[in-house]
Amino acid sequence: MIEQRIKFRHLQTFVEVARQKSVMRAADILHVSQPAVTKTIRELEEVLGVALFQREGRGIVITRHGEIFLRHAGATMTALRQALDSVSHDSAQLGPPVRVGALPTVSTRIMPKAMTAFLNEDTGSRIKIVTGDNAVLLEQLRVGELDLVVGRLASPEKMTGFSFEHLYSEQVLFTVRAGHPLLTVKQQLFERIREFPVLMPTRNSIIRPFVDHFLIANGIPALPTQIETVSDAFGRAFLKSSDAIWIISEGVVAGDIAEGTLTTLPIDSSSTRGPVGLTVRTDAIPTLPQSLLMQAIRDAAAGLSRN
Repeated sequence: MIEQRIKFRHLQTFVEVARQKSVMRAADILHVSQPAVTKTIRELEEVLGVALFQREGRGIVITRHGEIFLRHAGATMTALRQALDSVSHDSAQLGPPVRVGALPTVSTRIMPKAMTAFLNEDTGSRIKIVTGDNAVLLEQLRVGELDLVVGRLASPEKMTGFSFEHLYSEQVLFTVRAGHPLLTVKQQLFERIREFPVLMPTRNSIIRPFVDHFLIANGIPALPTQIETVSDAFGRAFLKSSDAIWIISEGVVAGDIAEGTLTTLPIDSSSTRGPVGLTVRTDAIPTLPQSLLMQAIRDAAAGLSRN
């Protein structure tokens, strides 16, 4: 039977190649040779009778059959990890772990309040919070390395196999230090932006298309000095020591604005407003600790609208 010919190493290798989109990187992470990875993938494709990957230029991309198989392979790996956690020595005193992916906007605005409420539930579960680009977090969710992601709604083609629960909406802001020269400018503000360094979200970030479209719509197809970053620590430090402009989600800088260390340019960026919420796999059944944390996140997000 097919299921008897598929081994754990087949699933582990397939999921890692799909996550890394590279045989070389997958081999490094799995601590095996590249030929061994290639051989394992070929064995799996022979058993299934379909191609899981195909070459594209110098790299590889997953096929449609591969995407379908990945959903189930990722769920299988997750179930196995949960089974191992349930019988591990630590689990005698600890609940099952919860692994959360959170965009920087959520990490600073929502997760601290949510974690405080969750810890009061005393589940004993270990919590892992990972931050990064939305695309990276969703890929980790897809292959079972994360249990849920809290962030902006991804594009439809990225949401296959996922469900999204809307929590609140937020927009992109043009942020500067207090006392910035542009705060006194009343006319031709967009033209003056070109005179200063601009911190932009990276090309892989979910808000980058919103930012690009907004700038083009306002007559700025390109900026002479542009720095791409997802580091909120760098953004804060750079703004406080320079005249740079930081184009960033409001959740990342909400605390700084409330404290008065940063402020926003008088630019109506409401068209960049987008939904933020919980993304989970449609085939996953949440554990009790996961359910409690998700409810804590909902409560923290609801508190935003009341403040």
